[in-house]
Amino acid sequence: MKRTADIDQILRPLKDTPFQAYLSNAVQVADILEWILSQVGTAEVWQTSFSISEEFLRRLFFICRANKVSRINLVLDHKATNKTLKLWAFITQVIERTYLADNHSKILLVRSEAGETVSVITSQNLTRGNRHESAFISTSPEIFANLYDQVNDLITNHSVPLHDLFAQRLSGIASE
Repeated sequence: MKRTADIDQILRPLKDTPFQAYLSNAVQVADILEWILSQVGTAEVWQTSFSISEEFLRRLFFICRANKVSRINLVLDHKATNKTLKLWAFITQVIERTYLADNHSKILLVRSEAGETVSVITSQNLTRGNRHESAFISTSPEIFANLYDQVNDLITNHSVPLHDLFAQRLSGIASE
């Protein structure tokens, strides 16, 4: 987030607003994730995006190191595979499960250990561009359940688990 921007000037607390949206160049997806976690506590996270950047991974690394996330599930697009492979070593240090699919969605789902749920649908990839991006944020359990089911279907039935592919490839290299 830009140093001059205050997220509280852009968004209202989750407990006060079950539905809110923004259009801003001062907020990044990592800012939104940190803002949500500050309100709901430790949580499991599902993220979908076309691509991911090293800068975003650094932010996730520090969020995870602070024990704010119990697990991250990430879905990226097949078409961004070259970029994903360049970041693979870093991704494996931060994210437990990464999947590749035909995916252009940008969804952030957060389920706290206490059961609170937050859904974010955003225009921004997991990158930093300082461009105007938009998002819709909801604490509706129904919206979360619907999006969770669809993301879970994407992971289960339409994706390739990157960890498994690399493990198979490394096993094949070791046996050669």
